[in-house]
Amino acid sequence: MVKVGWAAEDTRALGRRLAAVLRAGDLVVLTGSLGAGKTTFTQGLGEGLGVRGPVTSPTFVIARVHPSLRGGPALVHVDAYRLGGVEELEDLDLEASVAESVTVAEWGEGLVEQLAEDRLVVRLERSEDPAEEARLVRLSGHGDRWESAAMRVALHRVLGSPGGPDLARC
Repeated sequence: MVKVGWAAEDTRALGRRLAAVLRAGDLVVLTGSLGAGKTTFTQGLGEGLGVRGPVTSPTFVIARVHPSLRGGPALVHVDAYRLGGVEELEDLDLEASVAESVTVAEWGEGLVEQLAEDRLVVRLERSEDPAEEARLVRLSGHGDRWESAAMRVALHRVLGSPGGPDLARC
């Protein structure tokens, strides 16, 4: 877990740092309340991956593809909030692009796990203390890729706390 400053730029910067460890085939599931910073975080991922933008909320189009400007993987940005279930997710045919892209799904928990055996869940929460201008970010890796010792070290570096908390418990 890491506290990120309230400013949108802090959340975007965390996304840029995470982009450095992402590769084609990665599935990132974003959870958090409305206004917690999911799209802002994804904007940072897009900047870090060097994709064509701007990265905006795909709420009304449900999924948006941002091709790489550097020859890396595209960013597939999904907003699963309005999806009625797995059947509607299947209609998007994300399986066709998940292996070649970095797929980020806002509101995707409980729906998108079928897309990849390995996934990273990023929970963004606003601090409950109104005097504390911070967001809490928790990373939870699932599958061999994210649970490996090397990836755990890489994620600690992303969070800026090499001696920080045990990510398995975050």
